[in-house]
Amino acid sequence: MTLLITLIIAAITYGTPLLFGTLGEILTEKSGNLNLGVEGIMFMGGALGLGGVYYYEKLSSSPNGFVAILVGIFFAFLAGAIASLIFSFLTITLRANQNVTGLALSIFGTGIGQFIGEYMRVSENGYISVSNMLKGYFQNSPFPKGLQDIPVVGGILFGNSFFFYLAVACAVALYWYLNKTRSGLYLRSVGESPATADAAGINVTRYKYLATVIGGGVSGMVYIMTIAGGVWNHEGLSGVGWLAVALVIFCLWRPLGAIWGSVLFGALMILYLRLVIAFIPTQLYKILPYVVTVIVLIISSMRNNKEKQPPASLGLNYFREER
Repeated sequence: MTLLITLIIAAITYGTPLLFGTLGEILTEKSGNLNLGVEGIMFMGGALGLGGVYYYEKLSSSPNGFVAILVGIFFAFLAGAIASLIFSFLTITLRANQNVTGLALSIFGTGIGQFIGEYMRVSENGYISVSNMLKGYFQNSPFPKGLQDIPVVGGILFGNSFFFYLAVACAVALYWYLNKTRSGLYLRSVGESPATADAAGINVTRYKYLATVIGGGVSGMVYIMTIAGGVWNHEGLSGVGWLAVALVIFCLWRPLGAIWGSVLFGALMILYLRLVIAFIPTQLYKILPYVVTVIVLIISSMRNNKEKQPPASLGLNYFREER
C-alpha cells in the first residue's frame, strides 16, 4: 500500500506539468488551431520562468516565495503567449500550413529555450539554481500538516504542490468556460465550423487568436518542472510537449478528463524507476503513454461518437472569401 501511495504522489508530481500543457492545447484546439509546437513553447516557458525566479531572488535582498511564484508564472506565461502569437500570425493571418508551422515552432522554441538556459548558466559561472527556501514554496503543499497526515488519502489529496491545485482549478475553469458560457460556446462553434460561426456574426479571427495565445501561455507553465529540479537541465523538458499533445487525444479534448489522464501519464513516465523488471528495456516503459493513446484513439474512432471526436475544422485554415 505504501508503495502504491508513493507511486501515485510521484505520478501527480510528474503529471502536473503535463496537465498545464494539455489544458493549453485543448483550449487552442477547441478554436480549430492545431499547434504542434507545444514542445518548443514548454522549453521557452521553462527557461524564462526559471530565469525570472532566479534573477528575482538574486536582485532581491529578502525574496518572498509568493512573489517568486507570481514572477515565474508571469514570465513563463509571457514566453508561451509570445511563441503562440507567432504561430497565430503565421497560421491565422498568413494562413500557413498549421502542421508545418507547429513543427517549426517546436524546433525554434526548443532552440530558443535551450539557448536562453545555457546563456544564463554560462553567465552565472556554469550553474544556475534557486535557493532551497524558494524551491520549498514551489514543492510544498499549501495545506496544513494535519490534513496531509490523514492515513492513506492525506498525502494523495493534500500533500501535493500548489501548482497541482492550480492546474486542477484551471481544468475546472476551462470546463466551465467551454460548456457553460456564451463565449465558450462561440469558441467551440468556431472550432467546429468557422464559416457558420462567421455567418452568425462571430469574430472568428479574434476567437482563434485569443484561444491560441492564451492556450500557449498556459502550456508555458511547465516551468515548474525546472524550478522543482532546482537547476537548469539542457534536456530536462525533452518529450514533455509531445506527451501533452498525446494526452489531449487520450482525454478526448475534455479538460476534466485531463486531470486523471495527466496522473496516469505521470505514472507511466516514472514506471521504469518504480517497477524494474530485468528483461524489459526502459525504452519499452517510455513508449507506454503513446501506446495507450493510440489504443484510445482507435476505440473512440470505432464508437463514432461526435462528443469524442476532435473539432471538425481542427488543423484547417479558414478562408473567409470561400464561405
